Amino acid sequence: MYQGKYVFAQVLEVVSRYEFNKCVARYKGNYKVTHFTCWQQFLCMCFGQLTYREGIRDIFNCLRAHDKKVYHLGIRHLVSPTTLTRANESRDWRIWRDFALHLVSVVRPLYTDNNDFQLDLENAVYALDSSTIDLCLNTFHWAKFRKSKGAVKLHTLLDLRGNIPIFIDITDGKTHDVVILDKLAFEAGAFYIVDKGYYDFSRLYTINSAKAFFVIRAKRNLRYRRLYSRKVDKGAGLKFDQTIKLTTHKSAKAYPDKLRLIKFHDREKGKTYLFLTNNFELDAITVALLYKNRWQIELFFKWIKQHLKIKKFWGHSENAVKTQIWTAVCTYLIIAILKKQLDSPLNLYNILQILSVSAFDKTPVNQLLRNTKLQYDDNSNHNQLKMFDL
Repeated sequence: MYQGKYVFAQVLEVVSRYEFNKCVARYKGNYKVTHFTCWQQFLCMCFGQLTYREGIRDIFNCLRAHDKKVYHLGIRHLVSPTTLTRANESRDWRIWRDFALHLVSVVRPLYTDNNDFQLDLENAVYALDSSTIDLCLNTFHWAKFRKSKGAVKLHTLLDLRGNIPIFIDITDGKTHDVVILDKLAFEAGAFYIVDKGYYDFSRLYTINSAKAFFVIRAKRNLRYRRLYSRKVDKGAGLKFDQTIKLTTHKSAKAYPDKLRLIKFHDREKGKTYLFLTNNFELDAITVALLYKNRWQIELFFKWIKQHLKIKKFWGHSENAVKTQIWTAVCTYLIIAILKKQLDSPLNLYNILQILSVSAFDKTPVNQLLRNTKLQYDDNSNHNQLKMFDL
C-alpha cells in the first residue's frame, strides 16, 4: 500500500475502481467528459470531506497550495472551483448513492464479529431514525419543510454491530419518518429499534408478519388490556413486563396480535420508559438495553453533521446537496473499511482526525494509524457525546 505514496492516495486504494466505474457508466457520468471525470470529482469531494474544508473554494485553495503534489494524490488536473461546482450540479447524484451501497456491501462483513456490541445476541440488530439538516428556503427552494424554512431529512438504518449504515434515503423535510418503513425489506429474525416517530401499528404489524422483531417507545395514552404479567427484577429498574392486547378499534384492527409492554426506570437519567415489542423470548432487561443501544445512530448523525458543518453547502440544487451528502457517507465507509483492513486499535473519529492533518504526508498509513499516540485535554467537557467507540 505504501511505496512512497501520500496518505490520501493510500487511503483511496481501498476503493475498487472497477465497481466505481460501473456506477458511473450506469448513469453516463462521463458522457462527453474530456478532463474532469467522475473519479476526479470524487477525489476532490473526498479530499474536502477528509480534510474538513469549508467549501469548494477552500478545497481549491488547499490543493493549489500543494500544486506540485496534487498529481500524486490521483487528481490529474487542478480545476477551478466553478468546474467542480458545475459537476456537482449536473452529474447524477445516484452515482454516489450506488457507490455508497457498494461500499456498504464491502464493509458489513468486516464488522459482523464486532466485540464492542455488548449484548449477547445472535440476531442482527438495526436502529432506524432520521436527522434533519436545515436549509434556507429562499436558496434551496426545492427542500420543502415549513412555511419559512427549508430542510432535508437523512433517513438511516444502522447496523448496530458495526455502526454501519445499510440503508439511507434523503428526502425533503416534510416527509414523515414512518413512511420510510414502507421502503425497507425486513429481515426475518432481526431486531429493528425505532423511536416514537415510527409509531404506526399497521406498519409495525408488517414487521411482525415478516417474522422480524421491533422495539419501540410506547405512548403514555396507549389503550390496552393486560392478559398476564411476568415476574421482573425490580432491583434492575424494571417495573412490569406484561403481555397485552390493543383495545381501541383502529389499533386492534391494525395490530390484531398480542404485544409485550415493558416499563423500565433508568436510574442514571431519572426517567421511566415504556417499551413495546413483539418478541416474547428475550428477558425484559435485554429489551431495555436494546433500545439504549439505539443511541449509536444519534452518534452517526452527529458525525455526518460535523462533516457537513460548513459555512454553506457546496451547491444549491437538490443534485448538489445529495452529491455532497452521499460523498460524505462514502468517506465514512472508506475509513471504516481502512480501519478493519489495517486492524487499527483507534476508533473512526480518531482515525479521521489523524488523516485530516496527514493527507500530504508520506508516512505508511498502517504505521500512522497504529503507532500514533493521541493527547487528550483533561479540561474537556466529559458531558460531550463520545464518537463511534468502535
